[in-house]
Amino acid sequence: MLTLSLLRHGQSSWDDPDLIDHERPLSKHGKDTAKIISNFIADHGLVPDRILCSSAVRARETLDVLLNRLGPPQPEITLEPALYLATPTVMLGFIRETARSVRHLMVIGHNPGLHALALDLTGSGSRRDITSMAIKFPSGALAVLTFEANNWSEVRPAASRLVHFVAARSVA
Repeated sequence: MLTLSLLRHGQSSWDDPDLIDHERPLSKHGKDTAKIISNFIADHGLVPDRILCSSAVRARETLDVLLNRLGPPQPEITLEPALYLATPTVMLGFIRETARSVRHLMVIGHNPGLHALALDLTGSGSRRDITSMAIKFPSGALAVLTFEANNWSEVRPAASRLVHFVAARSVA
């Protein structure tokens, strides 16, 4: 069984209008949300073996909050510029290239691609969670999917079970 966690970065700050989108940091609310979701991840034993993270500042800051909460040993980390505003197809390509030794992969990325990917991959799970996720994948939200597969190259649309869909407001 493989586990895929899809984490949307926390809310970004618009305090500096001169910053390009890629360079915008987390807002105070975004940092708080990242802490809440990081606590949920740690408290539920959802620590990944590997994390693929967008190179955008707000995604990296979300990653930093998570790593500070998890402590050692740290998962393998890859900062991937191509995840910034990536389509579901691009993200699925990275997922399918993941080494077989990785049993739990986390992707930290952006909407609309992350939301669309979560919907594309989900085949079953709690109707309430699926409906909530379909309506909105807010900043700082986490979707945890499991696949009855042994290799990431076998990951297919509608083949996963949605185990958790969590927004910070629902666990705060």
